Parts: sequence; structure tokens; C-alpha cells
Amino acid sequence: MTKNSTSATSSQWTGMVPVDDTALAVTDTDGPGIPVVYLNGQFATQGYWRRVVAELGTTWRHITYDERARGRKSKRSADYSFEAAVRDVDAVLAARGVDRALLVGWSYGAVVAAHWAGRNPERCLGAVLVDGAFPYDWLDEAMEQRIRKLFRRMSWFMPLLRPTGITPRMTAEEQADSNIELGRLSRERELGPVLDGITVPVRYVVASGTSLGSRGDEQERIRAGLDAVTARNPNIRISAKVAGNHGAILRKDFRAVADALREVAALDHVGR
Repeated sequence: MTKNSTSATSSQWTGMVPVDDTALAVTDTDGPGIPVVYLNGQFATQGYWRRVVAELGTTWRHITYDERARGRKSKRSADYSFEAAVRDVDAVLAARGVDRALLVGWSYGAVVAAHWAGRNPERCLGAVLVDGAFPYDWLDEAMEQRIRKLFRRMSWFMPLLRPTGITPRMTAEEQADSNIELGRLSRERELGPVLDGITVPVRYVVASGTSLGSRGDEQERIRAGLDAVTARNPNIRISAKVAGNHGAILRKDFRAVADALREVAALDHVGR
């Protein structure tokens, strides 16, 4: 683990955490508060969480990081698989000396959080899943072709934005492969058992309307897959259904996300 800088807040740490063949840019506010690990959308950055972090304030310990080849500093890798993303959670926690944490994930990050919570019940204080981790069979051959076409279409301008950290340092094919893998992992027969097996408190914050690449009411039909999950597992509840769409939820509905984290933290499982 290498340290790059400290902020004006003396306890805050920023630096690079080595994992496998790469290194991740991590920010940790440190302190004695409940550790919260923020898991980003598939090609998003830790900056998306700034409103949630500010809303919760300094009594919490906030750990954010940019996944492989995301943001301005996280390094490229030969492995952008979902399992690598789950391993990265462990690497960040180990590097920052955190044994037990509360997870919050948006979109792709929600699926990572669900898997990590299911695999590590003794280490997970609970999870908040933000408009993601819906078990639904949305991927078929036609959708796979739509995904590949979408990323090929965007490939000409994405390199222009990479210096800003807005777009990942991944090829169009790598991004499409990652999105298609997510579709396979989101199938009811794959994700359903993961959610059914979770034994820690989980709260969903659900958006409304469309997401990038969706058509008509596709996204709402995907979200409806959550109904059967909450009926089967009493540990999982919907905290809020908000007006913001998938892409805007962390910007427009950050208070609902913060409230869901407070809700989980208030449960006896967390010990507050």
C-alpha cells in the first residue's frame, strides 16, 4: 500500500492499494465511526458518492475507491471480471485495517455488495443496494448484441474523456464483456439464491424510469423482480422508491440513500 497524499482533514487518507496486477485509488476518512464501503456503478467513480458522504457527515467512516481502470488513478488490469471486483472489496478492507463494515453499492456495485454480504455474514454489518441487484432474466442474444453495439458506438469519444476520469481506461469490448457478465449474474437462477441466502440486514433504494440503454418500461420490469425476494427473505426490505432515474439517483436522491444507511445502522445487528 502506497500513500499519495493527505487532505486538509489530518485523519483522512488517500493512496493506492495494490491488488493482483493492479492498484486502486482509495480514500478513507478514518475515525471511530461505523465503516461504510461505497461500491461504484460499473464504470463510475468514487466521486458519485460525495453527496451521500456529505449528508452522513463526519460521525461515519467513509471508504471510497475507484475500481480497476476507473477514475484518474486506478491502474489497468488483465482481469475486469466480477470476481475480481469482489476480491477488491477484501483488498481495500485489509489495506485499511477494517474487519467489519457496512456496504452500500449502486447499480453494478449493488450486485458486488450483495455477493460480498452473502459470502461474509460475520464481517458485513449490513448493506444498502441502490437501484441494482434485481434478479431478472434481461439478457438474451438480442440484448447482448445491443450492448456490444452500444459500446462500439461510444468507443470513438470515450478516449477523449479518459483524462478527466469520467470514462474507464478499458476497451469497448472489455466494457461490453463486463456488462454482459453482469446480465448473466443477474438472472433469477443466479442472483435469486444469492439474495435468499443473505442473513444480514439489507435495504434497497429503488429508482424510477429508465437507465442507459434501456427501452420503454424495461427497467421497471427488471425492478419488479425484487418483489419475490422481499417476500422470501425477511432480512431484505425496500427502504425507498424515489423519483430519480437510475443515472441521477445518487445526485437527486442522496438523502434517501443516507436514510437507508442510517436505517441499517440503527438495527441491533450493528450494535447501535
